[in-house]
Amino acid sequence: MFEPKDLATMSHDDKTPSRSPRADVDARSVVTSRSGSMNDDDRLLEEMGYVPSFKREFSNLATVNNQLLISNIMGLCSSVATTFNTPLLTGGPASVTWCWILGACMCFTLGSSIAEIVSAFPTCGGLYTASAQLCPPRHRAIVGWIVGWLNLLGQVAGLASTEFGLANMIWAAVVVAKNGNYVVTQGMTVGLFAGLLVFNGILNCLATRQLAHITKGFVFVNLGTTTLIIIVLLAMTPRSEMHPAGYVFGSDGLVNQTGGWNNGLAFLFGLLSVQWTMTDYDATAHISEEVKRAAYAAPAAIFIAVIGTGLLGWLLNIVVILCSGPLENLPGASGSAFLEIMVLRIGTPGALFLWVMVHAPASTACNSSSRLYSPEFGLFDCVLRLSDVPPGLFSDALPDGGYFGQVTSWTTTPLRAVWFTTIVSILPGLLDLASPIAANAIFALCAIALDSSYIIPIFLRRLYRNHPEVTFKPGPFYMGDGILGWAANLACICWTLFVCVIFCIPTELPVTQSNMNYASVITCGVIILSGLWFVCGAHRHYKGPSSNVPKFGDAVANRDSRDHENEKQGIEQA
Repeated sequence: MFEPKDLATMSHDDKTPSRSPRADVDARSVVTSRSGSMNDDDRLLEEMGYVPSFKREFSNLATVNNQLLISNIMGLCSSVATTFNTPLLTGGPASVTWCWILGACMCFTLGSSIAEIVSAFPTCGGLYTASAQLCPPRHRAIVGWIVGWLNLLGQVAGLASTEFGLANMIWAAVVVAKNGNYVVTQGMTVGLFAGLLVFNGILNCLATRQLAHITKGFVFVNLGTTTLIIIVLLAMTPRSEMHPAGYVFGSDGLVNQTGGWNNGLAFLFGLLSVQWTMTDYDATAHISEEVKRAAYAAPAAIFIAVIGTGLLGWLLNIVVILCSGPLENLPGASGSAFLEIMVLRIGTPGALFLWVMVHAPASTACNSSSRLYSPEFGLFDCVLRLSDVPPGLFSDALPDGGYFGQVTSWTTTPLRAVWFTTIVSILPGLLDLASPIAANAIFALCAIALDSSYIIPIFLRRLYRNHPEVTFKPGPFYMGDGILGWAANLACICWTLFVCVIFCIPTELPVTQSNMNYASVITCGVIILSGLWFVCGAHRHYKGPSSNVPKFGDAVANRDSRDHENEKQGIEQA
């Protein structure tokens, strides 16, 4: 396996990685098929050391659809419904209302900081690739290793939490349909969760184009369902039964149900809903090589998704709390406060009909995410969308000899990686056998791991901004080095560290084996074990993101030659 040198200093005579003729031909054929010439997007990638591997067939609308669907984990309405119990049953209605908008505002700073980096590095490796470019060569291996493992952990937890939430939503509907005369055991929940993951794995064995047809348009179902629920709840709730403003926004709605934590901490536990819903900001980056004018389209999609999710999600939470009825009746027999509120105001038939519409975006997100979350460390070699990755792009970060990274020729998808993902993602769901409260750690784990991996490249960009071996060339979206850029970057870093601490704290007192928050245990365990692995042996073969350009030195020379020629012409014109 190729052990890359500093990509920025590789010369013409440096040896290049051994690549199969098939991989080289595939990469060249994709590039040359675009009107017979290389466009600006592809030229930028080659200057960075990567051969574009995909056809740019995504429209701007499709790019926004992808970001809206995936960055909302399950879709907006589904995500809110899944995590609605946490803020409501820890800090009360006021926590639901204010934690959402507070978290959304801070998520905007994180989203804008990520958009700035994605605009500068529009590769399908996302922030993993960018992190290697934003630190000195001697640190690239360890930085890539940390970012990669955190991202992998978050992606697996994201898929597991999505399916686990979907399983709970389905069982909640069954209980409501049976008028509460049905008992759902923890084993039944875990069994359905595992079955949904297997079904998801089967669907992801389809070719990419077939899966795209299945998922097409579900973003409109997601947003349409959210809007419909808002309208119907307001229309079906008598004005006399709506809660007053002091309950929705004021101190009357601050109800501490944690069993001993102070009111401030109980209130902050509600941040889990918005942080879990709005993570996976760099989803668009992973299809940036399939988007025209990616340096513009990817940041725009991130902004639209973050702003739209933040505002519409806040409105949804306000309306649900406004129409929620007595707090002591929630979460009800179904265990889902969101569904019980819908049943109270709409009636069982209408609520179940809308609940099916809520399920649809959740299941679609799962179908898309299994490939996004495939674990053959595609994130260790510039790719998370493993279904589209040629075999030559995989690194040897896993000791499997490239077994899981092989792409099946008849579907052009990595079937082994899909099923490896499916099996690994079942493990977090087993926490539900300990207790439903312990299972909530899956949601916290997703937010902690993903957001931590995002702030590392943001921190590196500021830390090494004047380093001679690090060059950051801003993209079209750039907040600058003034107050705006620094404020956004520092705010998102501090906020992420803050919420990571909050999400590691058990939500109930006294702490027992059944209500322990295992997110911190799992995260620390993965970091420690992966660190030991790196120190004991992985550092010998893992060197960070590597170039897949057969003659990368030539690409660098061509870039330098063009820059010199442009500079010379500028001097002559002056």
